[in-house]
Parts: sequence; structure tokens; C-alpha cells
Amino acid sequence: MRREQERGSALLIESSTAAAPFRPCLWQTSPVQYELMIGLRYTRAKRRNHFISFISLTSMLGIALGVAALIVVLSVMNGFQKELRSRILGVASHVQISGAGDRLADWKTVSEMAAAHPQVQAAAPYVNAQAMLSFSSVVRGTLVRGILPELEQKVAELGNHMVAGRLDALKAGEFGIVLGAELARALAVTMGERVTLIAPQGLVTPAGVLPRVKQFIVIGIFEVGMFEYDSGLALVHLEDAQRVYQMDANVSGVRLKLADLFASREVARDLVTQLKGDFFISDWTRSHANFFRAVQIEKNVMFIILTLIVAVAAFNIVSTLVMMVTDKMPDIAILRTLGATPGSIMKIFIIQGVLIGVIGTLIGVAGGVALAVNIDVVVPFMERLLQVQFLSKDVYYISELPSDLQRSDVLAIAAMSLVLSLAATLYPSWRASQVLPAEALRYE
Repeated sequence: MRREQERGSALLIESSTAAAPFRPCLWQTSPVQYELMIGLRYTRAKRRNHFISFISLTSMLGIALGVAALIVVLSVMNGFQKELRSRILGVASHVQISGAGDRLADWKTVSEMAAAHPQVQAAAPYVNAQAMLSFSSVVRGTLVRGILPELEQKVAELGNHMVAGRLDALKAGEFGIVLGAELARALAVTMGERVTLIAPQGLVTPAGVLPRVKQFIVIGIFEVGMFEYDSGLALVHLEDAQRVYQMDANVSGVRLKLADLFASREVARDLVTQLKGDFFISDWTRSHANFFRAVQIEKNVMFIILTLIVAVAAFNIVSTLVMMVTDKMPDIAILRTLGATPGSIMKIFIIQGVLIGVIGTLIGVAGGVALAVNIDVVVPFMERLLQVQFLSKDVYYISELPSDLQRSDVLAIAAMSLVLSLAATLYPSWRASQVLPAEALRYE
């Protein structure tokens, strides 16, 4: 009995000493090195099951397609938002200061006080009033804005949107008028013709109150691409507007241009405390909030919808790795018998899944950035190829797809794709780490 125990002990010592040299072969340098090596080998190797290769390739291409689509769509949405903002702020102002009853007496003092703010770059007075414009038998309601052309150019970009004439052709006392393109088209009026302006402020006569009527010469036509302004705005000189609307030296308010248009709320709050008097101060985020809120909501919804494409492609990695684990069970069992820990087995398959996600993300980022940067070339080519026009000039004022590629969007999309790819590898990798060597090798 004692001899058998001694013989068993000797066999155990021999087997342990014989097995010992195999362990350092796997990770005598670093455990991560062999895990990375095996994970990369599983990715590169020609598998017996070609269906696994097909699913892996499909997952990779799906991630690339989803990432590229997200980058392109968000870039186009940013472009639309930027284009909309530039067109609105080309006519509107960053910050607007108006007086009580829409009358401001000493506008020069208010302008100087506002210009003292470090964010304010320029200031210009204005007169806003309603009117009816008549030409031949056509009558249209419009908003009349009295401006000083030399100062207005500093706070707005209307001069860059002139399709006929010049903004600085407005001279005091000459009663010239600049019309929006849609308004001019509705009145069927051209350059040099006279239109009749009917002001609601009337003249009191023995026969009753009669509206004030004055003829203006069309000296310019602008088109900013916003129907609200192109169809309902007319510009006249500030002094002419003061005469027609009997405002004496008063104006409706002062328009400000800021160095940073996104600081308009802070500047408006600062001016409320700095300006002493009965003033109403508003900024562009309040007067045109609906436009930008709608674009931002649409951008967020598109991001969520297109993220689902990336999520579906990323979670295809789950099926790929589950089939891979089933196919590689004998390999896993051998690694476990050689001393690999469950954590090491898990890392091997995590590396394989993450590699699929990284390659797909890199391809998608490269393709999406290339397409977003060259969308002004790609879209016209597709229109010529398919004989269609995606944004017809007769319907849309923005007839070309604008693109504004932002680094923050690209980084956020890439990070989201990598996180989803990593999350998709966790369950199959955990399943692989739970494989029992005895069970896996039973029928081998």
C-alpha cells in the first residue's frame, strides 16, 4: 500500500515537472502579448466555417456604413443650420435695443453706451413700420425699415445679397426704396419704377383721417433666401422713414453686431444693467428661436435614428463571436489546460470583436469625412447621373446641400461606435471564458 502511494506521488511529481515548461511558453514575456497575438490570429486566419467570415465582414461593413452615414448627415444638418443662421442674421440683428412705444429719442447716446461693451462690434439705428406698397393695380403689405446704409453694412449683410442696384444708393431726401426679390416679383416692379407707399399714420382733414401716401423709386432688389424677408421687407433711408412716419428725430431702436453671436444672451443681460432707462432688449435667439430649435431637434432625432444602424451592425458582432466561440471550443480547452485563465480567454475574444469595430469605425470615419468634405461635388454628380434635382430652386431657397464638418461630431460618432462594439463583445467573451476543458474535449 505504501509502495503504491509512493509510486503515485512520484508520477504526480514527474507530470508536474513535465508540464511546467509549457506554461512559460505562452506568457513568459507578457500575458497581454499572447492574448493579443491569438486574438489577431483568429481574426486573420482562414476559418473552416466561411459563414462566420461572412457575418464578421458584414458587421464590419455595417459599422462603416452607419458611421459614414452619421457623419455625412450631421455635417449636412450643421451646414443647414449654419446657412439658416447666416441668412437670418444677414437681415436680423444679434441684439436689438428699442424704446418704449417703439420710439427711441437719443439713439446716438444709446449706441455709444452699447458700443462700450467688449462684445459689441458695431451699432446702427433703424425705423420699423408697417406699410402698403402699390404698383399698378397690385397692392402688398410689407415691413418698412429705415436705415443708414453706411452703418447698416456694419451690422448686417444685406449689401452682399443685392441682385440689382446697391444698398449705399439710398440717399436722404431722394425717397429711394430697396425691395425683397419676392416682393418685387409680386408687385411686378423693376428697377427705376415708382411704387406708392401707403402709411397707416393718417392726416386729419375735415373729410376725415386720410392715410399718408408717398411715391418711392425702386433703386435696388435683394434676395437673402428667406421667404419671410424676401417677400415682406422694404428698405428706405432712415431720414425718409422719419419723414413719412412723422417720427422727427426719433428712431425705433438700435441694432448691434457682436464678436461672438452665441454670446448674445449674456450681452443682452449685461446691457439691461448698464443702460439706464425704459428700454426693451432682445437677441436673435429669442426672435428666431423656433427656426434653430426645429433644426436642432431634427439633428438630434437623426442622430438617434442613425445610431440604431451602428447599433445593429455592432451587435452583429455578438452572433459572430458566439459562432466563433462554438467553433474554437477545442482551442479554448487546450489553452485552459496549458494554464490560460478565464480572464485571458475573455480578452482574446474581446480583442477580436473590438478589432472588427475599430476597422469598421476607421473605414466609416474615412469615408464619411471624405464624402462630407466633397458633398458639393458628389451631389451634383448624382443629380446628373440620375437626371433628378434633390433641391429644386423653384421650391427651396437653399438649392445646394451645405456641409459643415465638425471635429466634435466625428469624435463623438467614433467613440459611440467603439463603445457599442466593445459592449457587443462582452457576452460572447464571457461565454468563452466559462468553457470547461473536459466538456469541450470529450468528443475530440
